[in-house]
Amino acid sequence: MNKKLSLLIATTFLNCFLLHAQKSKKQNIAFAEQQTKVMLQSVNEAKANSKNTNAVVPRSIKEDGSLALISSRDWCSGFFPGELWYLYERTHNSQWLSEARKYTALIEQEQFDKGTHDLGFKIYCSVGNAYRLTHDPHYKDVIITAAKTLSQRFNPQVGCIKSWDNRKEWQFPVIIDNMMNLELLFAATRLSGDSSFYKIAVTHANTTLKNHFRADNSSYHVIDYDPQSGQVLHKQTHQGYADESAWARGQAWGLYGYTMCYRETKNPVYLQQAERIATFILNNPTLPADKVPYWDFNAPNIPNAPRDASAAAIMASAFYELSHYSKSGKLYKATANKIMSSLSTAYQVKPGGSKGFILLHSTGHLPAKSEIDVPIIYADYYYLEALLRQ
Repeated sequence: MNKKLSLLIATTFLNCFLLHAQKSKKQNIAFAEQQTKVMLQSVNEAKANSKNTNAVVPRSIKEDGSLALISSRDWCSGFFPGELWYLYERTHNSQWLSEARKYTALIEQEQFDKGTHDLGFKIYCSVGNAYRLTHDPHYKDVIITAAKTLSQRFNPQVGCIKSWDNRKEWQFPVIIDNMMNLELLFAATRLSGDSSFYKIAVTHANTTLKNHFRADNSSYHVIDYDPQSGQVLHKQTHQGYADESAWARGQAWGLYGYTMCYRETKNPVYLQQAERIATFILNNPTLPADKVPYWDFNAPNIPNAPRDASAAAIMASAFYELSHYSKSGKLYKATANKIMSSLSTAYQVKPGGSKGFILLHSTGHLPAKSEIDVPIIYADYYYLEALLRQ
């Protein structure tokens, strides 16, 4: 075959593929818009029927099929405002800007909450996106204040930010999820010039790298430390199948967290760790062909175990970012594309259904029999983030 003709055919095929991918992305954004309109109506109806005036944003669907609303104190409260900001970013629709500002305002008081490590989830997913897209100095102030609040949970002897308070079974618990809250601290240093936030984030990441990961680069969920000596007291997987199992969302948090830390520091050690976690995930024999993991990679009843679309969405978003930094970028992008293709088909809700959520089949806390095989707000948030990163 003529070389020019071969090149023309290949180029035409590539352009058609890219056009189809773009069309699919546009369709998925449009679907997310329609579902979010349903969600806004569902939230208003749930508020009208609720006696709890503090319940202001959606989290999941209850067993009776009703919408589960939460207060700003819940660790998931920042995700719905964040979704609204993502829709505004993609569409520039003033409706989404208005709704994003309104729902973000409901969360801002959390900047002063000293009783949680989840200020990154609550404040950065909402207010962080708000500042990124508007440069409103008010949002900048909220981010810096939240970082100061979060910094008070840092123990220099341990080298980490404490995760949970008032838990009798642990003295100073640190969970892998906590890696996600470091983005707030990195942002605060950029915005304020105060390097103390940066130093806390890096120290936490280094300590977690040292103690959270097994030889195969899977991670424990919880490491308990002695707050006086910094010694590791116990390692376990609280939300997974067993202490030595690989809880799927925990692996996703680690992948995303170290990819983000590399972005913020350019420390090659963090890139290497992200790549190692990626290798564990992609080479795991229990990872299904559609790349949407079971809730735990070691769940005993695979292939009949529940899936976790939330873990898949987090992984997809992380893989897209990691693809820009790693020599294995093509593999990571292809993996993210496969995950998003799966989530956008078999895991999407029926149009207009499920109170306005986007994705089905997430698993929150299976050992506690909580939020099993249901839509969960953080799955939708990271799915939208991944769509924007495609």
